[in-house]
Amino acid sequence: MTPSRNLATAVRTVFSDVTEGFLEIIHNSLALLGIAVALAIIVLTARPDWRHNGEAQLRAWLLERQEALKADNALATLDAEPGAIERATAANPKDLPREQAAIAYWLSKKYKVAPEPMAALVTEAYEQGTQHKIDPTLILAVAAIESSFNPFAQSSVGAQGLMQVMTRVHTDKYEHFGGNLAAFDPVSNMRVGAAILKEYIRRAGSIEGGLKHYVGAANLESDGGYAAKVLAEHRRILQATGKVVPQAKPIQRSPAPVPMPAPVTPALEAAATPAATIALAGTPRTAPTPNMAPSAAGTENL
Repeated sequence: MTPSRNLATAVRTVFSDVTEGFLEIIHNSLALLGIAVALAIIVLTARPDWRHNGEAQLRAWLLERQEALKADNALATLDAEPGAIERATAANPKDLPREQAAIAYWLSKKYKVAPEPMAALVTEAYEQGTQHKIDPTLILAVAAIESSFNPFAQSSVGAQGLMQVMTRVHTDKYEHFGGNLAAFDPVSNMRVGAAILKEYIRRAGSIEGGLKHYVGAANLESDGGYAAKVLAEHRRILQATGKVVPQAKPIQRSPAPVPMPAPVTPALEAAATPAATIALAGTPRTAPTPNMAPSAAGTENL
C-alpha cells in the first residue's frame, strides 16, 4: 500500500470516528434532556406548589419582556416623527427680512426669549399687520406690555395667552382654531388679538382710543397709563430697526378757564374808588393784559 493511500485511509478513519463520537454525544444529550424533562414533569405533578411558582415566575418574565418591547416601540415611534418640527413655533431669524430680523433679535434680548420663536412671532405680526392694516410693531408692542411674550400667561381676571385676550368673552373667535385651548397657542392668540385690536381702533377712531378699549377702560376716565406704555414700547421697537422716530408729542391739555370778574355797578364803583380816581373819571383807562401783575396801590383790597 502506498503512503498516499495510507494517509487517505487514516483521514477517513479519523473523520468516521469524530462523526460517530459527535452523534453519540448528541444522542446521549437528548437522552439526558428527555430524562430531565420526564423528571421535571413527575416532580411538578407531585408538587403543585412548585408548578404554580414556576408559572408565576414565567408569567412575570413574559410581562417584563412585553413592557420592554412596548418601550422600545415607543422610542422607535418617537424617533420616527420628523413632522414634529412643523408644530414648533420657531423660525430662523437669519431667513427674515433685515427689519424683521432686527426686531426679533432686539425683542429676544430684552424679554429673554430664544430668537427662533421670537422670529416666528415677528413674522406672524407682520402678516397680521398686512391683513388688518395695522402697524405690525404695534401688535408686537401690545404683546410685549401684555405678557412679555409669555404664551402661557394668565391674569387675575382671566385674560390669557400672548396678547392677554379675554377667552371667555371672545370664545366665538377661538372656534376657528379648535376651541378655547387655542388661547395658549401663541400664533392663534396673536391672530385673535390683532383682530380685536383692529376692531377697537376702528370703533374708537384712534390708536389711543383703541388701546383704551383693549385694556377694558373704554368707559373709564383714564386707562391708567396703558396706552402710553404701549406707544412707548412701540417707539422702542421702531428704533431697534434703525429708524429715526420723532419724539412723541405730549398730550395738550386745555388751559383752565379764567374766571370773569363780576360786573361793577356805578354806585359800587364810586363807593370803592378813591377820591383821586373819581376826579379823573373822564380820563381813558388802560385795560390790563392777562399776564399783567397787580398794581401796587389798592388792588389787593378791592
